Amino acid sequence: MKAKKLIIAVSIILFVNGSLNAQVSARMFRYPDVSKTQITFSYGGDIWIVPKSGGTAYKLSSPKGEESFPKFSPDGSKIAFTGNYDGNSDVYVIPAMGGIPKRLTYHGSSDRILDWHPNGNKVLFASTRKSGKQRFSQFYTINVTGGLAKKLPMEHAEFGTYSPDGKSIAYTDRTRAYRTWKRYRGGSAPDIWIFNLDDLSSSNITKNIANDEFPMWNDDKIYFLSDNGPNLRYNIWVYNINTKQLKQLTQFKNFDIHHSSSGPDDLVFEAGGKLYLLNLKTEQYNEVKIDVVTDQLLMLPKIVKVKDYIQHMNISPDGKRVVVEARGELFSVPAEKGYVKNLTNSSGSAERYPSWSPDGKKIAFWSDKSGEYELTLLDLENDSERKLSAYGPGFRYNLFWSPDSKKLAFVDQTMNIIYFDITNNQSTTIDKGKWMYQGGLEN
Repeated sequence: MKAKKLIIAVSIILFVNGSLNAQVSARMFRYPDVSKTQITFSYGGDIWIVPKSGGTAYKLSSPKGEESFPKFSPDGSKIAFTGNYDGNSDVYVIPAMGGIPKRLTYHGSSDRILDWHPNGNKVLFASTRKSGKQRFSQFYTINVTGGLAKKLPMEHAEFGTYSPDGKSIAYTDRTRAYRTWKRYRGGSAPDIWIFNLDDLSSSNITKNIANDEFPMWNDDKIYFLSDNGPNLRYNIWVYNINTKQLKQLTQFKNFDIHHSSSGPDDLVFEAGGKLYLLNLKTEQYNEVKIDVVTDQLLMLPKIVKVKDYIQHMNISPDGKRVVVEARGELFSVPAEKGYVKNLTNSSGSAERYPSWSPDGKKIAFWSDKSGEYELTLLDLENDSERKLSAYGPGFRYNLFWSPDSKKLAFVDQTMNIIYFDITNNQSTTIDKGKWMYQGGLEN
């Protein structure tokens, strides 16, 4: 009897552990939206759904392509999203509880879903299909039953949301959401506009030099993201249509708030990889804890052919071999015939800009094994690796050896020209470039 109880207890423990291991306390939720009772979001390139209170999320889509920008219908029964099932990003609609997705758009350009019309019969999306060289987007609507898309009057339009009566749209005519630098101040910074679909009039409601993005219209208020606060971080702001006053609602200092979206009672957003829900009445927010059940396929070890991932290389002094950087690894490759050797074997870090010493005994490179890119030396005679520097955050480029194989020169991202003496582990800044774009820094 005791043995039987022990077997049952062990079985329960194994079952619980297996269940826990299958659930991942996830981060990096993207493009969230909220209904009366549920939250949908993109995770790992697929669309998921979870109760508004959090808990275990369920996957709604699973094609090889990426799905993004899920949006609940006004009654919460359907989700429209941008999906890549057949090689192109188009608009799809799927039941909120799962089912076969219905494709709405078939144009060769990418279509980005934005919002549902308040009547629930059509969706709003942005597309570059008629914008000449496709340098900007325009707004279109299409019925959820299918048919031809209808272009809206705005000449330039990126992100937008309907008013509750469907007669106006709050939108941005440009966006910096996917640009490569932050805290921009200048003529390309977006503002929030209200466009009247009846008389085609428009008005700018933000009028500042900051970046105002992703409007969300709820009753008599328009919520949006802006980096117009003292912390220069994207936070939630609100514009009161009646009083025409602006107010900052959140005060995130360390992380920007990313894509946010509003529902009947709440506003959902992501910051620092976590998901938050803001109550529109109290204007208070709390984190939503979410677990996902997944096989973590991308975490499985695999063998990758790296010939298409070669970035930098350097020839040995005798010309018989080449050190090649590919996919974060360094390989010694013969000039003609011979073996290929992986010199670093470091799947958890990246090695860049290899340089073979003139005496042929060492290879210098940058490695982020410590968390930041540091100067590292590989001794080819005894196959030992040694970290030389402790520069900390930053990025450095190609390495150039002195003829005696004792010093290395390079330039960093601030255009400082530096040489490093490997005999005493000392670095000296000898000059500074006046201007260098990526090509100049690389060479």
